[in-house]
Amino acid sequence: MKYLKFLLVGIFFGIVLSKAEVISWFRIYEMFKFQSFHMYGIIGSAVVIGIVIITLFKSGKLKSITGDRVIISPKEKGIAKNLIGGIIFGLGWALGGACPGPMFALIGYGIFSILIVLFGAILGAFVYHKFKHKLPH
Repeated sequence: MKYLKFLLVGIFFGIVLSKAEVISWFRIYEMFKFQSFHMYGIIGSAVVIGIVIITLFKSGKLKSITGDRVIISPKEKGIAKNLIGGIIFGLGWALGGACPGPMFALIGYGIFSILIVLFGAILGAFVYHKFKHKLPH
């Protein structure tokens, strides 16, 4: 019962993603071909909301679920790491047809072929964890 609220928020998030057509492969295809503003508008809205939430965390007005202050470490200088990471993420998104959030919504929607993409994402996270000490950070 302690985590029921998180399950309900996750279900609500999945419904919003499906109703907004964020889980639609066609919408993602349109975005990567620069044929539609739909996904860019959703991503832009998420960026603005993220900026507001981070600002609230930094000011101390918003706290964690346990009531603790959230500490955000300063970001590193340099753009190369973000570009490389963004390119890898974008390629995975384009090839898989979904970014991490919609993957779970697609499973809930009954599109079980996305389990292959989810397996690849989890495998990639484990491979990164194994080799992160050898990577430049």
